Amino acid sequence: MTGHTVFKIDDMTCGHCEKTVAKALAEALPGKAITMDLAARKAVVEGDAALAEAAIREAGYTPVREG
Repeated sequence: MTGHTVFKIDDMTCGHCEKTVAKALAEALPGKAITMDLAARKAVVEGDAALAEAAIREAGYTPVREG
């Protein structure tokens, strides 16, 4: 995936959390690729990183951009 941002989301701890974050990202970035990894507590997002970060925070989670 090119043009992507990886977010570490330590407070994404269960399947419900994962679905909540994925839904928030899909609504904020329609049509963009989103990959969730619950085991690693990460989301990989294509598109506007600032918009993605704001969507995760608005959903109640604490994203940290990686690399």
